[in-house]
Amino acid sequence: MAAPARPRPRSWAVIAALPLALSLLSLSPVSAGPQDPLLAVAPRWGWRNVSCPVCRALFGALDVALQLEPTVSRVGRVASRLCQDLRLARAEVCREAVQLFQRDVVSAWARSVLRPAEACGLLLGPRCGHWDILGDWNVSLPDTPKPPVRPPEPPAPGAPSARILFLTDLHWDRLYAPGSAAACPDPLCCRGAAPPGAPGAGFWGEYGKCDLPLRTIELLLEQLPAAAPVAAVYWTGDIPAHDVWQQSRRDQVRALSTVTAALRRRLGTVPVFPAVGNHEATPVNAFPPPYVRGNQSAAWLYDAMAREWQQWLSPDALRTLRAGGFYTAQVWPGLRLVSLNMNFCSQANFWLLINATDPAGQLQWLVGVLAAAERAGDKVHIIGHIPPGHCLRSWSWNYYRIVNRFEGTIAGQFFGHTHVDEFEMFYDEETLTRPVSIAFIAPSVTTYINLNPGYRVYVVDGSYPGSSHAVLDHETFILNLTEANAPGAVPRWQFLYRARETYGLPSAFPADWDRLLRRFQDDERLFQRFWFLLHKGHPPRAPCGPGCKAALLCALRSGRSDDPGLCRPLRPTLPFARIQQLWRQRRLC
Repeated sequence: MAAPARPRPRSWAVIAALPLALSLLSLSPVSAGPQDPLLAVAPRWGWRNVSCPVCRALFGALDVALQLEPTVSRVGRVASRLCQDLRLARAEVCREAVQLFQRDVVSAWARSVLRPAEACGLLLGPRCGHWDILGDWNVSLPDTPKPPVRPPEPPAPGAPSARILFLTDLHWDRLYAPGSAAACPDPLCCRGAAPPGAPGAGFWGEYGKCDLPLRTIELLLEQLPAAAPVAAVYWTGDIPAHDVWQQSRRDQVRALSTVTAALRRRLGTVPVFPAVGNHEATPVNAFPPPYVRGNQSAAWLYDAMAREWQQWLSPDALRTLRAGGFYTAQVWPGLRLVSLNMNFCSQANFWLLINATDPAGQLQWLVGVLAAAERAGDKVHIIGHIPPGHCLRSWSWNYYRIVNRFEGTIAGQFFGHTHVDEFEMFYDEETLTRPVSIAFIAPSVTTYINLNPGYRVYVVDGSYPGSSHAVLDHETFILNLTEANAPGAVPRWQFLYRARETYGLPSAFPADWDRLLRRFQDDERLFQRFWFLLHKGHPPRAPCGPGCKAALLCALRSGRSDDPGLCRPLRPTLPFARIQQLWRQRRLC
């Protein structure tokens, strides 16, 4: 049930225009820059062009100008001016994006409107103001005591293992054009006519603000190592391109059906378990909870997914997929999978500003699935798009509680979204010192931004009585675009690294990754190796210096958001407010 809307201030036209303009943050991609490679310096357009005084003055002036009850079109005009005045994008892009976003955003925000004093705090962070529209809440955990903790152990010699292909952030751009401009002022490049005198985009993909042609995705599937077949596929979404200002529902369904058909064609009978990404919706990030019905609901998307994925999922899984974009399924005997709709934890999902308390009851449902698995003695893999450390605070902390309670049942967590190769640690809630789980974050298939295409294979304990089903190792593969696009080259997806071998891990359990994190602090050569692999072999030109390193190590230790306690044991130290600033400026996927 949605929370009752707060009383609307007289100047709600201004405030309603703010979230509409704020939604256009998706038009402001980050790109690698020479100053601070972690936060990837702002491009020409973006909210970081705006200071706190400018923000306050702008909204103060608009507050005076807009006192009448506005229509959607009036709010749209204000938002379009904001987009242009704050240099979020070119005027044409601003107009098209506002036209796409305005109806849904205004409808959501009309039910729960920020007060004027909160506007700049939401827009630019706590240094400009305070906003607290999202309150704390808690899920209910089982009354049954947590089973005794048993440290994980490696499987016996000769025990079977299984390989799981992990695909995330494919971002197929149907308008990708070889030879087109790889640098442009828009959120997405490598489309349209070729610029005069410039080499332009490569045939297989290009470094920059570019997504991929379908042939590169199909090449990946064609060249999967035949000598080591995969037993299953986890696929965590973000299928369409980053042209978020000009998408339609028809475009999104076309991307879904085209890429799903490619996977079916290339993978044959291998079971595929998908999850919903934030780019599947249009407007991007718009995932209303189930109480929003009618044409503004997400039923058009979930129904399309159920049609496309029905050969992979059971009727029960398809039922909850249609209801809320999440489901559970049996991978093989003893191993259950949970696919979460992580858009219900995303601050970019403007629909949650009506009520962010466990949207769709998904976390309480997860508790029930895990409790049933615990009773049955089964293990569970959790997949999702947005990593939990990137989520709204209350959602993230509740999820952290759930992982702690069911640490003996959850055998693996697998996410994407950031486009780079990283992880998030989970520790016991009492001391924040004992590692209990790890969320693996795999690199993207797409190049966006300035990356090689990549994918991941997880090696897990196989299907046999008593299996832990835990991750034993992982391997990462890339398509080196410099080599692939060379004249006369035969493009080959190639092995990049194996985790245990590269980092000298005795196993791949949470304690091993915690020890690796500690080694990163003192072994600069090892850390810079991680930095290179984080970017799939194509890092920014500038190395990751002390500030960048402190923020990144903190991120790796943070399986829940907004918790400075997780980062206190780390060196070098950096004020947590600065770390949060770096995180905010980097999380624009």
